[in-house]
Amino acid sequence: MAERKSNPQGTGKRTEESNRTSAPSGGRGAERPRRARGRKEREIKWDKLDNTAHLFPVIAGESMSNVYRISVLLDEEVDQGLLQEALERVLPWFDVFNVRIRYGVFWYYFETNQKPAPVVREEYRYPCQFISPNRNRNYLFRVNYYRNRINLEVFHVLTDGMGGITFLKELTYQYLRLAHPELQEKMGDGLCSDTSLNREDSYLKNYKKSHKKGYKTERAFLIKGEKLKPLQLGVMHGLMPIKELKKACGQYGVSINEYLVAAFLWSIHQECLHGMPSKRPISSCVPVNLRPYFDSITMKNFFVIVSAVFRPTRESYEFGEVVQIVAESLRSQINREHLENLFAYNVSNEKNFILRAVPLFIKNLAIRHVYRSSALANTTTVTNIGNIQVREEYQGYIKGFHAFLSMSEGQSIKGTVCSYRDTLVFTITSSLADVSVQRGFFRRLSADGIPVKIETNGVYDE
Repeated sequence: MAERKSNPQGTGKRTEESNRTSAPSGGRGAERPRRARGRKEREIKWDKLDNTAHLFPVIAGESMSNVYRISVLLDEEVDQGLLQEALERVLPWFDVFNVRIRYGVFWYYFETNQKPAPVVREEYRYPCQFISPNRNRNYLFRVNYYRNRINLEVFHVLTDGMGGITFLKELTYQYLRLAHPELQEKMGDGLCSDTSLNREDSYLKNYKKSHKKGYKTERAFLIKGEKLKPLQLGVMHGLMPIKELKKACGQYGVSINEYLVAAFLWSIHQECLHGMPSKRPISSCVPVNLRPYFDSITMKNFFVIVSAVFRPTRESYEFGEVVQIVAESLRSQINREHLENLFAYNVSNEKNFILRAVPLFIKNLAIRHVYRSSALANTTTVTNIGNIQVREEYQGYIKGFHAFLSMSEGQSIKGTVCSYRDTLVFTITSSLADVSVQRGFFRRLSADGIPVKIETNGVYDE
């Protein structure tokens, strides 16, 4: 591994529609996005939450924010005023982000937010904290910056990582056009032609009647230990060349995602269980983007969770064995039929006439109960945002991307994967003071010939 380099991302620094709608082209002469209009001029619309989103407002709070972060690293320092202007120009296009959440008798729902865009601030607190609508002009996302980094933090009720990436890229393009007039002259002032503004609930659109419960809730091994201070979140980035990573994966005959999930579970087994057997499985949530499987371009949530499971029933395992076990576990689940069953069961509950008539406060009690029992079925989460691609004209201004998750019940450490050009970043977030799992994970990669450069947000140095 390369030397540790402090990167203050989210430190405790205390300073204060149609079904297939596409965006206007971002070429020269493209229509200019209108600024947010005044309260009297703006049309108020309402919209249902997608099937997955029903969970998040019920369980979210200060201790479990359900907020994720995606960051873009620029080749220059960020100008706060220009970033604020960029947000004000881009936000009116994105109805998925331009909302506030309300609650009715039976369901939560979205309503057009008539307030100005949220205020862009320099980062001054730990990342992924709960987004209080009352302190954020009723918006469910925030934008802040630190030096050359723009951070987008999103309450998961709005959209998943793919929707977040879409919004952040357009925000970044607009910022760069404002900062570099020659770019605006060349690219115009609209959104990219391949940017989707689609708002369909793809769960409902692709639902087929099913009564089979597609997932199990067997309790998993949970990592325990001394916690960081309240609201602190430890962030550790591991940057690695994709070329060497692919070579290592080729040695085991697995994909990059299978390899990284296996290495993470292996490090938990080695560092927390010291390689010993366990009565409970070591299991990782692995979110799967459903858009490619069902030809969807929605900006709303459209994913399901599968579980990579490793059951250490004996005292000694070779890493190669764990890789094959994890790969087989994932491959048996990631197919269209099984993925369809996973969300069909949840949609069937939403469509049930009797359940629909149950008042919201009773639904909330039931949702909390189901969530708490299912949350203990996984040790951790490893999510892969995938390869992030940007328009060629902007590549010279963008150095890279990071993404990571907040903590959830029963899960005190998580991993997030994203890549840009020839570099992959595996980011580990944790609420634990101990970093043995992180250390074991990156050492495992190094043992397979993968050079890793480590950056942290400084929490572990305090």
